[in-house]
Amino acid sequence: QVQLVESGGGLVQAGGSLRITCAASGFAFSSYGMGWFRQAPGKEREFVAAVSGSGGRTVYVDSAKDRFTISRDNAKNTVTLQMNSLKPEDTAVYYCAADRTPFQTWVRSSPHEYDYWGQGTQVTVSS
Repeated sequence: QVQLVESGGGLVQAGGSLRITCAASGFAFSSYGMGWFRQAPGKEREFVAAVSGSGGRTVYVDSAKDRFTISRDNAKNTVTLQMNSLKPEDTAVYYCAADRTPFQTWVRSSPHEYDYWGQGTQVTVSS
């Protein structure tokens, strides 16, 4: 049974940091690219960051570059998003997702490519 369980969300002041983690089980974790998406109220789900199965390649949405860092631990089947210099516009539910890529070096940003999704964790940034 595939499971993606996010944790670490919460309330933080603007300029602060937060670290959210996704624990995966039930599939060959290192064969999947892993991504973080977010959805704010009234808005569509948005790509935030992704890391290839091997962990060697990453991609970010422009608004997250230089502030967020995605990483994975294939021994522990976890993927983490470290978020620094948070802004109120980062407020959203953050979702972890898994993408069965043809190669471990691939990393993709379209939500339509992703096969499995977590339930999400709320991140709220106050001004």
